[in-house]
Amino acid sequence: MPLDTLAHTPSLASAPRPASPGEEAGLRLRAGRLRGLSFHQCLLAAFLLITALLGGAAAQAMFALEHVALQGREASQNAADLTTQVQRLAERTVAMERSARQFLVLDDASLRERFQAAWADARATQTALAALLAEPAAKPLFAEWRTQAEAAWEVLQTPARARPAALRRLTPVFARLHGLNETLTEQSQRAMDRRNDAVLAELEQQRRLISAQVLGAIALAVLLALGFGHWLLRPLAHVEAAIGRLGDNRFDEPVDVRGPADLRRLGRQLEWLRQRLATLESDKTRFVRHISHELKTPMASIREGAALLRDGVAGPLTADQGEIVRILGDNSAALQRQIEDLLRYQTLASDSQQLQRQPVDLPALLARVVDDQRLLWQAKALQVRIAADPCSAVVDGEKLGMVFANLLANAVRFSPPGGVVMLALGRDEAKVWMDCIDAGPGVAPEDVGRIFDPFYQGRNQAPGARRGSGIGLSIVREIVQAHGGSCGLLPSDRGAHFRIEIPYAKSSKTA
Repeated sequence: MPLDTLAHTPSLASAPRPASPGEEAGLRLRAGRLRGLSFHQCLLAAFLLITALLGGAAAQAMFALEHVALQGREASQNAADLTTQVQRLAERTVAMERSARQFLVLDDASLRERFQAAWADARATQTALAALLAEPAAKPLFAEWRTQAEAAWEVLQTPARARPAALRRLTPVFARLHGLNETLTEQSQRAMDRRNDAVLAELEQQRRLISAQVLGAIALAVLLALGFGHWLLRPLAHVEAAIGRLGDNRFDEPVDVRGPADLRRLGRQLEWLRQRLATLESDKTRFVRHISHELKTPMASIREGAALLRDGVAGPLTADQGEIVRILGDNSAALQRQIEDLLRYQTLASDSQQLQRQPVDLPALLARVVDDQRLLWQAKALQVRIAADPCSAVVDGEKLGMVFANLLANAVRFSPPGGVVMLALGRDEAKVWMDCIDAGPGVAPEDVGRIFDPFYQGRNQAPGARRGSGIGLSIVREIVQAHGGSCGLLPSDRGAHFRIEIPYAKSSKTA
């Protein structure tokens, strides 16, 4: 872009004026069109915009460099022409002097004609030099040069008898002409230096301008990339958060995704999925509670009937009949316990996301849980060893106590009589953790991925123990995940090694 065009470009820092209603409507229309673009179209638009910005800066730099290069070529050509004309003027002056002196000595008319030819050539050279050397100080020099050349011509008109004296008069004339030539040479050199300096100054100015434009274009491109990145990645973060909430069975927060059209469609599908899952969860809870209550009434009747038969109300029983009644009573009691476990799990699964957080002394909580189950582990002659660092956390103490109790009950159930159960509490910069290590048969490798699933029974069972309901560890996982933590199995040489981790600052829904 030429410098005069840049000089007349309107200032971008002029005072802003309020947007008219038509302009506001246009802005809303353009914003709506932008929101109507898909994710891929937005990426393409961002790429094209940034490419156009950087390409425009590169094109501007190329044009500026071409302009400077053209000026440099013109300056070089001008310098070459100046040098040629100055040298030619000096050569013509020498030819004039030689012809004049020879004419005064030899009185040969051809020598005077040669002087005239050299003089004519010198005048043409002087005219060309004056056009190239447009300096105010050079005009008097050209005028004096013509005056001295005319004086030399007048000397040549001297009669033959006075020519020895004319030869002496000719010497200072040509000495002055040579001096003028040297002065013109110096002025030509200064003019070339000034033009070179002007070209260098223009080059430096263009360099600074190009640097500013390139840096500005890069900064603007970075801002555009950050802006588009934020605008495009923010809905993706919302989608990721929504999927995480759905995976955690948190259906209470609506899914609202803004941004490109396809991501908004995905957000609407996730919102439909949230509503559908919430409905299914509600239906499942209602069904489980209904069917459990429906089963409890006939189950109570069966247990009552078995008890009456066992007590001989309907008459004495034979040994085989008594065994059948015992089996009937035991299995009906086991079935009722499973129904109650199912109800309890459903209640805990529904309430696990509702936490009553408060500061809790974790070692004291663990010691209380161990003491509450003292009769269970003492009945099997177990040793329960606790290694707890002083630590506290803002958690739901009641639900976390249930986690400790379920892990300890699981360890007591699977440990052989006289075994050792290790409980450990620790902390680091980001989380608190609890380990529970038993002396039982451990967890089979094929059960590791499903050991925390509801109602899942592992392959390795405690010898002689009644099979559990399979919901204790699933309750552990529900409560720990509600706290934003994790639970899992660690490699162990003996028994099972469970670990739970709960972060300090993990946000979770509180009631």
